[in-house]
Amino acid sequence: MKSSEPIRRAYLDALGITLWEPRAKQSIASDTTLALEASTVSADTKRLGTPAPNSGAAVAAMGWESLQEAVATCKRCVLHSTRTQTVFGVGNRRAQWLFVGEAPGADEDRQGEPFVGRAGQLLNAMLEALGLKREEVYIANVLKCRPPGNRDPQPNEVECCEPFLMRQIELIAPRLIVALGRHAAHSLLKTEAPLSRLRGQRLSYRGTPLIVTFHPAYLLRNPADKRRAWDDLCLARNVVESSPS
Repeated sequence: MKSSEPIRRAYLDALGITLWEPRAKQSIASDTTLALEASTVSADTKRLGTPAPNSGAAVAAMGWESLQEAVATCKRCVLHSTRTQTVFGVGNRRAQWLFVGEAPGADEDRQGEPFVGRAGQLLNAMLEALGLKREEVYIANVLKCRPPGNRDPQPNEVECCEPFLMRQIELIAPRLIVALGRHAAHSLLKTEAPLSRLRGQRLSYRGTPLIVTFHPAYLLRNPADKRRAWDDLCLARNVVESSPS
């Protein structure tokens, strides 16, 4: 449902967008060396070729309920030992728009929902400016557990969580993915290209159009880039409107 013009104007104003115009990295010592939990499979299971529980093959066959349970009980990396709870994702499971962030922060870890702190308030404003409601889209993260001290995700952690996000994308089958920030873009696109090279163009994740923009937490620290983020969102809206239903 489209927002009324006054509401849209209010949220554009929150984004710092004039109507007349058409995460500092934290130096933290590395955590204990990450180790994948050893999976024990019986000889019979190996012989039959049945996927181990929570293996990539098993996750790829899960429905929503079993997938959410697998995330809630996951111990594939050491992040399970420091989390309060997992943060699965929230929103319309048949959404046209999928927003993918980096990892839960302290607020998300407490509440079990992505983007609920100040960055979440800004994301809500970004959605409202597009004429979207939070409940109309789906919001997820690359990591389902909070990294200690909100440090950057480690490659092992991303690899462990990847099957869960891949399955969410398959189940939602969105018309567009918006990667919020460098880590989400790198994880989805399998690239190390800087954000400046990824923004402003229509990219693709396994055939689904993908647009890269700034993470809302970055925009809170660098409000001057809100104008450029709005340009990214306008590009995303054009991609959705021009893509087949």
